[in-house]
Amino acid sequence: MKATKVALVGYGMAGRRIHAPLIMQAGGEVVAVVTKDPGRVELATTDWPGATVVATVADLLASRDELGYDAIVLATPSGLHAEQAVQILEHEVPLVVDKPLAVDASSALAVVDAARNKAPLTVFNNRRFDRDFATLKSVVDAGQLGQVLRSEMRWERWSPQRVDRWREHLPASQGGGLMLDLHTHTVDSAVQLWGPIDSVYAEIEARSSEAEDDAFMSCRHASGVISHLSVSNWAAAPGPRWRVLGSTGSYVVASVEGEPVVISELADQDEQHCGWFFADGERSSVVAAKHGQQGFYEEFFAALELPASDVGARQEAMPVDPRDAVHVLAVLDAARRAAQRGSVETVLTPGVAPSAM
Repeated sequence: MKATKVALVGYGMAGRRIHAPLIMQAGGEVVAVVTKDPGRVELATTDWPGATVVATVADLLASRDELGYDAIVLATPSGLHAEQAVQILEHEVPLVVDKPLAVDASSALAVVDAARNKAPLTVFNNRRFDRDFATLKSVVDAGQLGQVLRSEMRWERWSPQRVDRWREHLPASQGGGLMLDLHTHTVDSAVQLWGPIDSVYAEIEARSSEAEDDAFMSCRHASGVISHLSVSNWAAAPGPRWRVLGSTGSYVVASVEGEPVVISELADQDEQHCGWFFADGERSSVVAAKHGQQGFYEEFFAALELPASDVGARQEAMPVDPRDAVHVLAVLDAARRAAQRGSVETVLTPGVAPSAM
């Protein structure tokens, strides 16, 4: 398989530290970078000596034949995603959009509609390829938990001071806050495991700025499973990343990614194991499933090996269906309504009939 040539739009933390390394690990090549910032121009030139740096998306699209890229990865601030994605898709370029696809479900659906019959579109829900998610899925698929009753996922940390980054200062309407950052991951993970979400109750706060920084959601899936999802910058004692309760046992993951393990006895046994299975008063360490975020780009590049004329087949082979991102944002939209009204709100996913969810 030849190396897929990628144009990377945005060279901040996401573009440089997450996407670029994964593209390389998956066998791709960054041939162009879009950034205006002088410091980031210098970094991109140093990191990718053969790449061309341009100032705008318009410049990138105008130079496609010259630069010869096969796909574009959009890693700009979240509030820009929908507009920039539509601009790119109008030029029929295969596209990866970092999550979230947009700031709300209606805008996300507009992006999906823009891609139809033009170019394959996918969303960077990279956490589907993490060790904890992959291992939990293997436990569920093996039937160890029996009937799943309640699932808890937390992404909690202690960071009450305002950080000088756009995400920590902008309101949700402009792409800021933890709802559009970490909760897009928690909701996507829950939906992948337990199916679409019908209704949600939520408590959401913006304690240090306009950006949402403390949010809890209780979601009822169509399958009957209840998901408790928590993200917070105000947790000096973070809870387990996962605690899943089933009719025949429970699965617990204390922490991931080098985060502090508050409950030390639940730390992973070693690098080859992830989490613990509890049943009948005993616990056993669970062997980690195959994982690795480079898998997202491996699947994306493989899809682009299909004939360019068959947009439908390429889209079907994308690592993440962009319609999943529309549903995730519909859940977040409903959560904000629920928090504002103090009620349980029905999730209304645009473009999908209620009976189809």
